[in-house]
Amino acid sequence: RRWVNNEVSESCFMVANQSQCLHTCQWRYKHYFKFIVVKGKNVHVMCRSCPGAKTLSTSVVSNSNLMKHLTTTHASTKLVAKNTDTSTTDDTKSPKQQKLDFSASQQKPMTQAEVNRMIGRYVIKSMLPLSTVEDDSFRAIIAKIPKKAGACTPCSKTFAKYLDAEYPKMNTELKKCFEEVDFLSTTADIWTAHNRSYLGVTAHWLDPHSPERKKAALACRRFKGSHMYDSIATELDNIHSSFSISNKITATVTDNGSHFVKALKVYQPVQDDDSGEEEDGDDVTFVDLHDVLQDMNVEEDVVTLPPHHRCASHTANLISCSDVDKWLLSRPGIKAVYRSATSKCTALWNKASRSTVAAEIVDEVLERKLLVPCTTRWNFFHDAVARVCEFPITDLNTISYNFGHRRSGVPVPQRILHSDEATNSIKTRFAEVLESETAVLAAVTLPKFKLRWLFITQPYDEDQLTGTNAPTHSLSTDSAIEDEFFSFEDEEDTSASVESQVADYLKQGMDTLDRFPLIKKISVKYNAATPSSAPVERPFSLGKLVFTPKRNRLTDKRFEMLLLLRYNQWFEG
Repeated sequence: RRWVNNEVSESCFMVANQSQCLHTCQWRYKHYFKFIVVKGKNVHVMCRSCPGAKTLSTSVVSNSNLMKHLTTTHASTKLVAKNTDTSTTDDTKSPKQQKLDFSASQQKPMTQAEVNRMIGRYVIKSMLPLSTVEDDSFRAIIAKIPKKAGACTPCSKTFAKYLDAEYPKMNTELKKCFEEVDFLSTTADIWTAHNRSYLGVTAHWLDPHSPERKKAALACRRFKGSHMYDSIATELDNIHSSFSISNKITATVTDNGSHFVKALKVYQPVQDDDSGEEEDGDDVTFVDLHDVLQDMNVEEDVVTLPPHHRCASHTANLISCSDVDKWLLSRPGIKAVYRSATSKCTALWNKASRSTVAAEIVDEVLERKLLVPCTTRWNFFHDAVARVCEFPITDLNTISYNFGHRRSGVPVPQRILHSDEATNSIKTRFAEVLESETAVLAAVTLPKFKLRWLFITQPYDEDQLTGTNAPTHSLSTDSAIEDEFFSFEDEEDTSASVESQVADYLKQGMDTLDRFPLIKKISVKYNAATPSSAPVERPFSLGKLVFTPKRNRLTDKRFEMLLLLRYNQWFEG
């Protein structure tokens, strides 16, 4: 045992009794004694508080005698404990290596619920099989995490039951969230994979308390049978009704598929026509009482769907592909050049994508890969042609010769549509949007646009903006503030710094509407719908990560549960 500066070493005062050492590895009362000598297994010290030179002895592995001396001889003295310095120099090293204590420096031990949620977050976010919890390496990692007594890594069956219990909780929270929302929209589409069809539905709304758009996946349900419009309508209505949002949906956004278009057109709510002239009060209408009573006894589920919005992205796709093709093929002079160019490009794409030797030639000559168009993504054709245009004609000739094509050189196809034809095509495809008053209200009540974009000779009055016959002063009690909101003059402060201008610009959002509660309500209603149905495609992309060859026995219900838990980020909170 080492002794330095006539002080008792840390190891000498290490006590086995935890009540005496107060859970520390150093004795906090050693400053009351002075070291004298070590004899065998005993240490001789002198008490600093006793008069004269009184010598005491204690074991090198225990300080019980010294503690007894303090508590009996100096019982009237209030003992003051001092924290000793844990750092040691080379000359004062502890004889034994101290153990690491994680309980004080790290988080508290996890409960079983916390362990389950942590594992659920990892498995769901990474889209891993539920059997991951049975893996020995995974269990070894979880074993290193401090846990309370009884907490352990669940088996696959227990973990599956845990997820089955969490899924209804997520749906309950969504329903509570929808109760606070007055307006929302949905997107819908059908995805087919592995000879199975699934109907996906997502919900979108503006948070009434903050300028933030929210989203959630409502269903990715197995859709059996033919994709008939009546079956689609029934399933959509069931999904909307299950979340009690049928009367809150302002629009359902889908692509231009004929079945979705017909379903949302046929199953619109019936509106009573009150515009006709009132009938004469003297006229009497006779009704068969038996038929009326019989109709009252018949309970029939009426399917009603919200208004339909066509996906703007898919509509633009039809303009850029279908309409352009029709225009090009309708011109005999352009038709031959266009077909010749596209056929040669198609030959290059097919050869490079289907032959490894051809792919090696492309990499060697061009040092880049050729992009192959995808039929489901309209911009891929443009990107593929643009990539061909980037290469020199000499390199294209070399590739064509190595591929065995008869003619060298690839004329570059140009997909150019005359301005008048493009304008007509846009007006035709977007006629419903351009003629829709709700679209005008959505743009006007958005602070980013207001009236800056509206170039029409006869502006909308305030009654049209509110959608009611309320007087003009009902929108705001201060007409000056109202005029300020609808002002479209550009206000520019040249003296303001760049940072302040950027900050002010970023502040222009839904927060501006807080001063105009009625206009804010209109904006939240008509801007709830998304312009595109692309959000519903994202769950389908996640579905590809779930449908793997090793998970072909996954049930439809379990598939939907895993997908929605991942899309809605249930375990992220």
